[in-house]
Amino acid sequence: MTTKRLHPRVRVVWVLRAVLLAVILAAPVAGGFYFQYLPRWAPVVAGVAFLVVGVVHAVLRYRRWSYEIREDALYLDRGVITQVRTTVPLVRIQHVDSRRGPVERGAGLASCVVYTAGSRGADVRIPGLTPDGASDLREELKGLAIRADGEDAV
Repeated sequence: MTTKRLHPRVRVVWVLRAVLLAVILAAPVAGGFYFQYLPRWAPVVAGVAFLVVGVVHAVLRYRRWSYEIREDALYLDRGVITQVRTTVPLVRIQHVDSRRGPVERGAGLASCVVYTAGSRGADVRIPGLTPDGASDLREELKGLAIRADGEDAV
């Protein structure tokens, strides 16, 4: 099997979230009661610092995100500061959803959510897929899970 990457448009979504977060984090510096003690350029510097960190994180996050479907499991590799490698055995898959929130619809993207059995927070989300790609992935995982469950039956 081949390792698959997310659609490049997901970077735009993540960068826009970083911009919004930078504005939200810089606002208290601009409007806080301690503003009178800070130089006038302090909110701008804080906003730019938050923005740079957020944009760099979004780009690195995109570079690091990948997934692979093998005959036994779904493998995910992601994370910037903490790298996370997740293995989802096909026999543990309960159901699979494709999902499109308002931001994803605006960017022409979708996500695939894989629900698994047996643990707290037992779901895995693969963001940044095209709508057709999310549907295809959902159907592929569903078929593989059904086949794996039949092979694992007692």
